[in-house]
Amino acid sequence: FVKFTSYLLHNINLRFVSDTEIDWTAYMQEVEGVVNGTYDYTRLKGDTGPLVYPAGFVYIYLALYYITSYGHNVRLGQYLFAGLYMLSLIVLFDIYRKTKRVPPYAFIFMCCASYRIHSIYVLRLFNDPVAMFFMYLAVDCFLRDRWGLGCLIYSLGVSIKMNLLLFSPALLMLLMVRLGTLKTIWHLTICAAPQVALAIPFLLENPLGYIVRSFNFGRQFFYVWTVNWRLIPEDIFLNKYFQTTLLLSHVAVLVLFLVFKWRRLYPDIRFGLWMRESGTALSPNHILLPLFTANLIGMSFSRSLHYQFYVWYFHTLHYLLWSTTQPQIVKLLILGVIELCWNTYPSTVISSSLLHLCHAFMLLTLWFSPDYTPTDKTVKATKIS
Repeated sequence: FVKFTSYLLHNINLRFVSDTEIDWTAYMQEVEGVVNGTYDYTRLKGDTGPLVYPAGFVYIYLALYYITSYGHNVRLGQYLFAGLYMLSLIVLFDIYRKTKRVPPYAFIFMCCASYRIHSIYVLRLFNDPVAMFFMYLAVDCFLRDRWGLGCLIYSLGVSIKMNLLLFSPALLMLLMVRLGTLKTIWHLTICAAPQVALAIPFLLENPLGYIVRSFNFGRQFFYVWTVNWRLIPEDIFLNKYFQTTLLLSHVAVLVLFLVFKWRRLYPDIRFGLWMRESGTALSPNHILLPLFTANLIGMSFSRSLHYQFYVWYFHTLHYLLWSTTQPQIVKLLILGVIELCWNTYPSTVISSSLLHLCHAFMLLTLWFSPDYTPTDKTVKATKIS
């Protein structure tokens, strides 16, 4: 019923909301350069600027370029993205089914209550939903103890957009816990191989240009589009020391969760540079909680969040909130306030401040999650009655 309602809402969007694509034309211009024989990444660009995504992005949107009649049939592209959204929900429902943590009524809010998410998926045609589909597919593989296949799919997602690297600290820890040091090295090779293979045409033409453009961690964001930092002046927003502080804070919080919280999920594992393979598969919640928390930490300390970035963590918020012991009304309130913040355009001091408060509240309540101090009473509190 929930999936049908979501499908119905998408069709209403497509029929009654006018075409509002933002980056689609630029995407088509960028891949058209490849069609015309340009493999030098420094020469590939569109109306919004140079191509800044890895090679997997090029192949995905090159296929869409031909399917949509060289990018002119935008409506067909929107229907394809509606299909992508439905596929994403199928994968997400399978993930949530394994955890047995989030109550069924929460899926109504996940699938039907977010105008911004429907807009990002169906109307805007951004590459973010494509990357996240691969991420959730990889997570589903991890839950099935298929770590090699999961790493391959994860790497394909990274090749579409690098935001998936926010999950990587927790993923590295999980690989070490489940597979041990030697097999982790092999699985990191699996992660690296698609990046090299997909980029071969561009690396042969201009290797430095490809690496600098597609994996540019230092590029500046426009203040006008920021969702999370409207509460500070633009000169501070662009200040290198402020950005370095955010990075150091990001790393510090990750280390705190690793040392004092995530390690408690695996009491029988001895952490260190050399770790042995675990004899049994990890429980679904012991995989999801570190992965989704690491992503939330990255979002919380991001140099800037643009509106399409909402899809980076929207479908994980429900799991994270229901991993805490907060009352149901508080969980729904947090979801509502976060939705309000992402739907405020342009962002304001109030909307940005509220978003930071919600992120801080979630991280604080996750710090005291009963998963880290399991007892019969606290474990029961996080499960569906």
